[in-house]
Amino acid sequence: MIRVLLVQDTYLLRAALAAFLGREPDLEVLSSSWEHATATSWARWPDVCVVDMDSPDAAGPQGLRELSTRCCSGDGTSVLLALATAERPGPLRRAYEEGALGYLSKNASPDQLVEGIRRVAKGERYIDESLGYGFLEAAEIPLTRRELSVLSLAAEGSSIGEIALSLHLSNGTVRNYLASITRKTGARNRVDAIRISRGAGWV
Repeated sequence: MIRVLLVQDTYLLRAALAAFLGREPDLEVLSSSWEHATATSWARWPDVCVVDMDSPDAAGPQGLRELSTRCCSGDGTSVLLALATAERPGPLRRAYEEGALGYLSKNASPDQLVEGIRRVAKGERYIDESLGYGFLEAAEIPLTRRELSVLSLAAEGSSIGEIALSLHLSNGTVRNYLASITRKTGARNRVDAIRISRGAGWV
């Protein structure tokens, strides 16, 4: 039996996917929003975490970094199956840097999701070929993982203080990250950096 934790913020979609996966005889499915994903993973240590990378909460303190430590194989590889889109290379980059083992397009069929879960559970890498262009773009992103996390929270309207609290940083460190982001994106200011980054699909 493969224990699967499905992390998706939209309840209707999460419930539908959980119901579909639950029909498979070898899958035991738990589901959660990003806000409660870590706590859920503590209740039942999952074999595979299927994560929707488009949520801004994936970059937060209870996001991908925290969850990846709960979904680890014996060799330290994160047994994460990331659901992403080629048009948003930023979330793909974050999943890659956290060592996700599988990558599936959110436009893939449910049967592909089942196949991906089974492959990842066996320790095999699984990559949806339709995400190839997204990976190429992700490799060109000039921002670090931490900068992407700061930028994602800033893009959702979080203040410097809120970002600092969420990521356990000082306000000064957050300002330094935002200055670096502005410089690397060639933006005039933080608002312009968010606009550029959204246009490029980084956040």
